[in-house]
Amino acid sequence: MLVFPNAKINIGLHIVEKRNDGYHNIESVFYPIPLQDALEAVVEPSQATITLTTTGFEILGNSNDNLITKAYYLLQKEYPQLQGLHVHLHKAIPMGAGLGGGSADCAFFIRLLNQLYALELTSQQLHNYAQQLGSDCAFFIANTPAYATQRGEVLTPIKLNLSGYYLVLVKPNIHVSTAQAYAGVSPKPMTVPLTTLIQQPIEQWRDSITNDFESSIFVANPLLSEIKEQLYMQGATYAAMSGSGATVYGLFKKEVDLEHLFAPHYYY
Repeated sequence: MLVFPNAKINIGLHIVEKRNDGYHNIESVFYPIPLQDALEAVVEPSQATITLTTTGFEILGNSNDNLITKAYYLLQKEYPQLQGLHVHLHKAIPMGAGLGGGSADCAFFIRLLNQLYALELTSQQLHNYAQQLGSDCAFFIANTPAYATQRGEVLTPIKLNLSGYYLVLVKPNIHVSTAQAYAGVSPKPMTVPLTTLIQQPIEQWRDSITNDFESSIFVANPLLSEIKEQLYMQGATYAAMSGSGATVYGLFKKEVDLEHLFAPHYYY
């Protein structure tokens, strides 16, 4: 079985407060985009468990720490019929990009297991499994525009359609750790809810919808600030960093070719 996990962008990202469990409550809009990995699973009766191979962008770390492997073992505890399985993942969504690629792979894999083994899990059950594995994993179960709160796992569907816009993604060779990103922000509630701001014409987003991580991360990595400014100079209606970076995206009313500007970076 073959599926194509897609990425997402954050439109606005506010750190509302630090929780007692060490995590942070956030406010953001998650929007799915058509940048995709490829994930294939084949039942291998001769195997006792899962094997995972990868191509494309390098995935660092032990395969047992991969969210796909963790998802397999999480479900196998309750569904022992999940036996031998060979999984191959081709990474086209860059790692550490703020695009949710790993979370998408995880959620799509849970959905794949549900279908492959006829587990008959409901959407809510799939959501519950996904949120145990990562804060934004659950978003990719429904995979539709949503207002995200708490750690990012509490999702409220919203009406938002960007199909008339062209999206440009620029990912420089910069890694921003999650710990570094959160260390640079001071949590505070928004005076105007993001659900209100997102209803404005997109032309007004530039002056009202922000990513709290940008101020400190741009100081530490001025190239990201330069990329954002360049996107605006080239006519972007709205530009921002996604998540905690390091991808910066721009929404354009017409198709543009900016490869000559961003050739040293991953450009989509």
